[in-house]
Amino acid sequence: MRATAIVIITLACIAALSVLACCGGGGPEATPTPTPAATQGKIVFTSDRETNVNPPVPEIYIMDADGSNQINLTNNAGFDWQPLWSPDGSAITFISIRDGNDEIYIMDADGSNQINLTNNPASDLALCWSPDGSRIAFVSDRDGNEEIYIIDNDGANHINLTNNPASDSDHSWSPDGSKITFVSDRDGDGEIYVMEADGTSQTNLTVNPMWDWGPSWSPDGSKIAFVSLLDDQSDIFVMDADGSNHINLTSDTFEDDHPLWSPDGSKIAFVSWRGYKEIYMIDPDGSNQTNISNNPSWDWQPSWAP
Repeated sequence: MRATAIVIITLACIAALSVLACCGGGGPEATPTPTPAATQGKIVFTSDRETNVNPPVPEIYIMDADGSNQINLTNNAGFDWQPLWSPDGSAITFISIRDGNDEIYIMDADGSNQINLTNNPASDLALCWSPDGSRIAFVSDRDGNEEIYIIDNDGANHINLTNNPASDSDHSWSPDGSKITFVSDRDGDGEIYVMEADGTSQTNLTVNPMWDWGPSWSPDGSKIAFVSLLDDQSDIFVMDADGSNHINLTSDTFEDDHPLWSPDGSKIAFVSWRGYKEIYMIDPDGSNQTNISNNPSWDWQPSWAP
């Protein structure tokens, strides 16, 4: 699918895109745990810059939201990518192939205590935390095709939510934990769907003949940012949570991908290929596009600290 293809370019045909956006649980929303002061205002991301192992491979980095203080957290000879903060900011999940296949790992926010959660011979990718931090949604092909699964945050209780012969991936949990958006090609092209957090009531939101992917909920749950080829170029769009009012935010000639709302809803981080992949920020109305990673290597897969 189109979302998968964009990240595969950077990962030598190994991975599918996450999406990545933050997620929520199926029951009543838990009271958020205060974010540790050490992680406030931070962004984790993936980079293959030459300052890590030799030869360079994708690694997990952390930086301040203004792009300063960029630090490598993983320092591993295996590919590490798709970082995502836990809702309380104390941990970061990511994907690594250090054990020979794509597995879900978790580490403390400073990069310590890196633990494999899945330990499965299939490919497990594209992480998404529930808002209460109790569960993690991900994509796996362990049943023969891409499906959306959930596990407890300690790696227990693997459950297939989509259970469809089509490819289902690229998911995002609503802020109240009641719904999950995802991308499926069950209608012949990539479309954004929404379902209840238990996998029921799967509904197409975008319904258009071009590929749509990368859904990310606004913090108040009223909007969904996503990527579309509707204008023959991958641009960042926003729509209402019911699928109405599609608005193109970037409308440029570059490949724009991977939108992710800031926790206060004032910004959307995204990745743009303008010569090489960089992390940008934009206002929700499409104004004030700013390059914040500004590095001659490829930088992608941003994730806001809570």
